[in-house]
Amino acid sequence: MRQIPRGIWVLLAANFVIALGYGLIAPALPNFARSFDVSVAAATVIVSAFAMMRLLFAPVSGKLVSLLGERRIYLTGLLIVAASTLACAFAQNYWQLLIFRGLGGIGSTMFSVSALALLIRLSPADLRGRVSGFFSGGFLLGNITGPLIGAALVSYGLRLPFVVYAVALLIASAVVATQLRGVGGRPVAGSGPVIDPIGFREALRDRTYRAILASSFTQGFASQGVRVALVPLYIVYGLDESSAWSGVVLAIYAAGNVASIVVAGRLSDRYGRKPIMLPGLALMSGATLVLGYSGSLWVAGVLSFVAGTGSGLFAPTHQAALADLLAKRGQGGTALAAFQMISDVGAVSGPILAGLMVDHAGGYGPAFLLTGAVPLVALALWSVARETAPVRTGEAVDKPVITSVPPAADGDATIEPPRR
Repeated sequence: MRQIPRGIWVLLAANFVIALGYGLIAPALPNFARSFDVSVAAATVIVSAFAMMRLLFAPVSGKLVSLLGERRIYLTGLLIVAASTLACAFAQNYWQLLIFRGLGGIGSTMFSVSALALLIRLSPADLRGRVSGFFSGGFLLGNITGPLIGAALVSYGLRLPFVVYAVALLIASAVVATQLRGVGGRPVAGSGPVIDPIGFREALRDRTYRAILASSFTQGFASQGVRVALVPLYIVYGLDESSAWSGVVLAIYAAGNVASIVVAGRLSDRYGRKPIMLPGLALMSGATLVLGYSGSLWVAGVLSFVAGTGSGLFAPTHQAALADLLAKRGQGGTALAAFQMISDVGAVSGPILAGLMVDHAGGYGPAFLLTGAVPLVALALWSVARETAPVRTGEAVDKPVITSVPPAADGDATIEPPRR
């Protein structure tokens, strides 16, 4: 079996450190905000500010990657987050903390978009699913272990986790800067044919890209948004269980993720993207639709495991499909940024819409029905999408491909490199 290139292992290690640090400050951030004698609502704004800045700056990040190269934007983003996180540790009032954390969101979307662009550039065609599985798995593992370390650090002060995270980011920046020299740089005039990055409007004409956006929105809406915001409330107020059990149910969901996320990438490389995407979306939808009517902690736990397994199947697979589409063209671009942006839109809107359903539309049952309907929409779009995996399309895997993909079905636009 072909080995994963060393440069990708460098990115995967940096991704794990980033996710670990993000989870590391999670236990400290709301309490640190509250230490400035503000309301609970004001404390939650600190968390939302980071996500909102990511959302707003995503299109700019895609363009910057196209202009300046992936590596430069990746390192700049890491350094911005490191500086803003360190500044948070020394914030003297609530407004300083809010500004510093918001600036971190800008850096976060810069390295998120550029990291995905680097993975697309560096991943061999026949290993895209496997690499995407490791990338998603590393992020998940960091998010699981980070809060545990952060909880231990908080006992030494609310500011310490921010300092530790900032130092970790500086180390990750140094490793990437030294180990990825000459990779993902700015295009040089005269070095070869100029290939424009794929724009959002152009990509949107491709039915597979539309399906990828739908599943990315699903991941943000259901996995990153509603799961975190609504499941703990349902366990405590819907099932009348202790708050400790809400953590257990969330951990069960994560266990389902871990069980399927890495194997999903390998399977999608071997059998194609759609055979993994479709059951993943179906499992997540079915388990979520009935979760609000489970009536029992144990049933809720089983359904959470099934939903987590479904999410683990499609999360790395649609990322690999995106790489299949975008690897044929230049760096970055708004099509790449939109993939990240639509997930953030789901993560922001999901908890709000589901919360309104709980308050005004009959409780937790209808809220989870709404959440389960979102992956059904993605499932419908994926059922008519083109297959993009090299093993199914016959794409060459020994060298980068800059030719067009195989002809699509009638009425479906395909992404092709322009001739210059």
